[in-house]
Amino acid sequence: MLPNRPVKGHRVDAFTAIWPFEDLIVEQDFLINKTPYELETEKDKIRKEAPLFFQLKNEEKDKKLQSLENLRFSNPILHARLKPLFDSIYKRGVIESIDEGLSKKSMFVTTGTYAEQIVYYDFFTIRSAAEFLQNRVPANKQEINYLDFLAITHYLDPEKTQLYINSKLEQISVFRSFIREGQVLARQGEPLTNNKRFLINRYFYTQNLGIEFTWVRFLAKWALTFVLCAVLLVFLAFFRQAIFGQNKQVSFLFLLMLGSVFSTFIFYKYGLMVMALPFTLVPILVRVFFDGRTALFTHLMILLPCSFFMPDRLEFLLLQLIPGIGTLFVVAEMRKRQQILNAAFLVFVFYVFLFISYQLGFGTPQTVKKITSYVPFGISSMLVLLAYPLIYGTEKFFGFISDFKLLELCDLNHPLLRRLSKDVPGTFQHSLQVANLAEEAIYYIGGNSLLVRTGAMYHDIGKLENPLFFTENQPNGFSPHQEIEPLESAKIIINHVIKGVELAKKYNLPEQVIDFIRTHHGTTSVQYFLHLFRKQGHESKSEENKFKYPGPIPFSKETAVLMIADGVEAASRSLKTHDALSINDLVDTIIDYKIAHNQFINSDITFKDITTIKKIFKKRLMNIYHARIEYPQ
Repeated sequence: MLPNRPVKGHRVDAFTAIWPFEDLIVEQDFLINKTPYELETEKDKIRKEAPLFFQLKNEEKDKKLQSLENLRFSNPILHARLKPLFDSIYKRGVIESIDEGLSKKSMFVTTGTYAEQIVYYDFFTIRSAAEFLQNRVPANKQEINYLDFLAITHYLDPEKTQLYINSKLEQISVFRSFIREGQVLARQGEPLTNNKRFLINRYFYTQNLGIEFTWVRFLAKWALTFVLCAVLLVFLAFFRQAIFGQNKQVSFLFLLMLGSVFSTFIFYKYGLMVMALPFTLVPILVRVFFDGRTALFTHLMILLPCSFFMPDRLEFLLLQLIPGIGTLFVVAEMRKRQQILNAAFLVFVFYVFLFISYQLGFGTPQTVKKITSYVPFGISSMLVLLAYPLIYGTEKFFGFISDFKLLELCDLNHPLLRRLSKDVPGTFQHSLQVANLAEEAIYYIGGNSLLVRTGAMYHDIGKLENPLFFTENQPNGFSPHQEIEPLESAKIIINHVIKGVELAKKYNLPEQVIDFIRTHHGTTSVQYFLHLFRKQGHESKSEENKFKYPGPIPFSKETAVLMIADGVEAASRSLKTHDALSINDLVDTIIDYKIAHNQFINSDITFKDITTIKKIFKKRLMNIYHARIEYPQ
C-alpha cells in the first residue's frame, strides 16, 4: 500500500492554483494519450458535424417532364400554365426531405468525383414544391393531380456520407500532445490551468509507471512502517500498561493508524486532495477515550507513515502536527459538545497561519494569494465535526466510555437514579456525598473526575433490593438485623454488591461504571457483624471468610478513591460527635485499615496521593458537619 518506488514529479488536484515546487523539466520525450472518454467525445463530434452527401439523379425527373409534355395535346391551356412552373421548380432542384436537426449541417452534391457545396434551403422539397404549385394554380384549373409531375432530383447518399465519416475517424490521433525532452512543463509559481494540471498529472503517471520495482526498496519501506507500529506498541507497554493489557483498546489505536494510512493511500492513488483528509480527528478521538499523551504519540506515529505520500514531507508534518496538538488543549476535558466545534475552528486557523508562514518563508509565496489553496484546509476542518458520530460509534462498537456518556449517566433524571432517589433517599444522599468527596480528591491527585463521580452515583444501587437493612435507610432507628443472625446479616450486606452489578447490567450501564460497584468494598470484611459473630463464640476461619466481600480490589486511582470516600462517608454518620479530632481519627483509621488489608496494591495510587486524600476528606467532612478546630486554652 505504501509507495514502493521513488516518485518523480508531483500530482496536483483541482484546487492547486499555482505550481509550488521547483521548475518541472521534462526528462525525456513522451506522448500523452487521449483518454477513452476524450476519444469517444471526438468521434461523436465528427459524427455530429460530418456533412451530408447528396447524389444528383435526373431519370425520374425526365419521366415526369415527359408526362407533362403529353398534356400539350390533351389540355394545351393547362400545359401552358404548368410548364413554366415546373421548369422553375426543377431549375432550383427538388431535394430529399431530412430531419430538421440535419438540415443545418454542411451538404455536398456529388457528380462523379466532383463535389459541390449546397444549402438545403436553396432547394424545393416535395412538400414545399406542392405548396408552391397550389398557390399559383387556380382551384378550378386543378383538374389533374399535378403531384404526378413532381420528382426528387437530389437524393441523400448514405454510403458516401458514412465513407466520409469513416475516413475522418481513421484520422483521429490517439495522442493528445507531444512533450519534448528539456521542455519546462511548469515553472515555480506559475498559475495552473485545467489543461496544465492534466499534463502535469499525466507526466507524473508516465514517469512513475516505468520505474523498476525492487524488493529491497519495498521491504525497507514496510520495515520502516513496522518499526513505527512497534514503537507505538512499546510506548503502550512501558507507559500505558492499562491500555496495553486491553486488546480492544490496542486494536482501536491500530485501527485508527490503518484507516488513516489507507485513506491517504486512496487519495494519493486517485490524485485527490490528501490535505483535505481530517488528520486532526485522530488526537480528538484518542483523547476522548484515553489521555493526552497517548493521543499525541498516536497522532505522531500516524503522521509519519502518511508523510511517505507527500511531496513536501516537512510541510505536511508541520501542518498536521501543530493543529493536532492544538486540539488536545481544546478537548482536554470533553464536557461540552461545542468543544468539537471550537476544535474545528482552531484547526482551520492553525492551517491558514502555518501555511502562509511556511510558503512565505520556505515555499512559493504566490500560492498565498490564491483562495483555492485554502479549500483543502476548510474541508479538513469541517470534517473534524465527524467526531460527533465517530465518538458515538466507537462507544457502541468498542464499549468505550466518553465524557459525553458520563454526563448523560450523571443526569439525575436517569431512570436508575430517579428510582434510587425515590425508593432509597438515604442511600441516594449517601451517594451524592461520596460523589462530591471522590470528585474533589481526584481533581487534586489527577484522574478522571467525571468517571469517579458517575461511579459514585451508582456504586450502591444494589441497596434497592433490601433498603431497610442499611443504616442510612432506617428512619426510626429500628434495624432488621436485630432479628437475624450475624452471618445472615453479613450475607444481605455483601449481597448488595452482587445485586448492584446485576441491576447495572439490566440498565445497560457501561463496564467502566460497573467496576466501581464491584470494587467499592474490595475484599474487606463486614467488621460489625464479624465482631458479633466472634462474640457468639465462633472461631471457624472458613465461616469468617463468609463475612468478606467478593472483590475484586480497586485497580485504578478512581476506584481506589471511591472505596476510601465510601468508607469515610459511611463511617462519619456513626460518629457521636463531629469535631475535628474525631473526624481526623476516623479518616486515618479508615484509610489505614484499607492499606493494611492490601486494598490498593493493584491501583496506581501513591502515598503522596493518600496524604492528599486524607487532607481533602478531613476538610470536607468538617465543612459538612460544621466542625471547628479546638485550640488549646
